[in-house]
Amino acid sequence: MDNPPEQHRHPLAYEDDAFMNTPSARSLRILSEYLKPLNTFRQQRIRDTIVFFGSARVKEDGPLAQYYHEARELSRLLTEWCETFENPNHRFVVCTGGGPGIMEAANRGANDAKGKTVGLNIRLPFEQLPNPYITPELSFEFHYFFMRKFWFAYLAKALVVFPGGFGTMDELFEVLTLSQTKKLHKNMITILYGSKFWKEVVNFDALIKHGVISAEDMQLFRFVDSPAEAFTVLQQFLTENYLHPKKPLPKQELETPAIAESLK
Repeated sequence: MDNPPEQHRHPLAYEDDAFMNTPSARSLRILSEYLKPLNTFRQQRIRDTIVFFGSARVKEDGPLAQYYHEARELSRLLTEWCETFENPNHRFVVCTGGGPGIMEAANRGANDAKGKTVGLNIRLPFEQLPNPYITPELSFEFHYFFMRKFWFAYLAKALVVFPGGFGTMDELFEVLTLSQTKKLHKNMITILYGSKFWKEVVNFDALIKHGVISAEDMQLFRFVDSPAEAFTVLQQFLTENYLHPKKPLPKQELETPAIAESLK
């Protein structure tokens, strides 16, 4: 009598790479780019972040080298300050896009201060590899730009924007739009580092003149020109709004969905 044919066992759906890379599984891929960072931030006890944006093309010894060194110094100052907090959770952790240039400088400054630091990298056709200064457990790689942007905005209490190109502009103006339209539901400060650069490349006065923004919208951000000035502004804002707030924090901020629950 012939032996029965050997049974073939199909992989579980979530273990089936062929299926997981189909359009039908796109929602699962998107959800995974929310859940994996969420789980990691819980485990690493990351409460909130200070996000640094800026050009990947700025080199340590290039034409705009001053911005590399000043981003590194500011990040070091902030991280050293935060490392003095008596708190089991990590506050105001420096977070970047994880690549070279200003991103590397900011991660490097936090690393100099022996603090944790986050890198939210994006997988591109031209490879953008994570810089070596990111805390290994906090180095993420995203496929979807919008999920990466979500994690930039979700935990941020402050945004420091150094000179940059299309990517930096995109990230800056998206956050300014969220602030302008009251979609952030929290107090967040946006700093434009390098007033000469920003006032040259963006004519804010012309936007007001033509009526496409209001004069009050200029209060959504402020200019700074040195690590010491930026540190003073950030320290004062974060202390008054989060460490020792003069008025109760908004309900949304107290909850900080899912993360705060795990940090109680």
